[in-house]
Amino acid sequence: MRKVVILGALLAIVTATSAAAQAPSNPSCPVEHDRLADILKKSVKPSGGPSNGGLDNNEWAAVVNREGIVCAVAFSGNKADDQWPGSRAIAAEKANTANAFSLPNKAIATANLYAQAQPGGYLFGAALSSPPNPATLYAGQSSEFGTAQDPFVGKPLGGAIVFGGGLALYDSNGVAGGLGVSGDSACADHNVAWRVRHLLGLDKVPAGVSPNMKDAIIYDIGPDGKSTSGFGHPKCDGREDQIAVDLGAGVNSNAVR
Repeated sequence: MRKVVILGALLAIVTATSAAAQAPSNPSCPVEHDRLADILKKSVKPSGGPSNGGLDNNEWAAVVNREGIVCAVAFSGNKADDQWPGSRAIAAEKANTANAFSLPNKAIATANLYAQAQPGGYLFGAALSSPPNPATLYAGQSSEFGTAQDPFVGKPLGGAIVFGGGLALYDSNGVAGGLGVSGDSACADHNVAWRVRHLLGLDKVPAGVSPNMKDAIIYDIGPDGKSTSGFGHPKCDGREDQIAVDLGAGVNSNAVR
């Protein structure tokens, strides 16, 4: 009997330890879920915010901390499928990319990676450099997507995205993590991310690769497909580029020398 009791106690300890190891951690996060959701809704047209050009769709937003752990995922619609379902993962991958390629003294937006990630560029293949972790990507129940209990939260997803919509987050101490927005054209996603970051007060960007020393999207790709600055992004089909310039979130070709 005594052996059975001891064995049962050891089994309970092992089970508890295993469950604790598998349970998602509660990572320190520069943004809480409810605040992210509220500000995202205020930043897109379908929920009463301004136009960002493009299709003016509802959007997903995701935040990672400086360690690349997803710590908040939200959407602007009333339910998860009011946004493109595939954009949930893309938003988190954009957040990961912006955080991963930004430093305390210089930010790089995902939009700034586009030109050199094309064939012949020195970043060609970058989009395949950090595949998302399948165990995270397909975890959990869809009913929890975009909630405070989103299955991404507390886990590293990874992923590398080389078009607009991802920005590093900066507080007074430096890089605090990354923000990704997805659900519209890449150009509109960048505009939404810019608005969200500003309203969060996490836009204390010290410098960047664009002429205005920030991580603005640079619209300087010419008819030959080449970027004057080397950090350019193509224009999309709507008014996204002009909205970006008005926001201070974008630089047109006339400003690039």
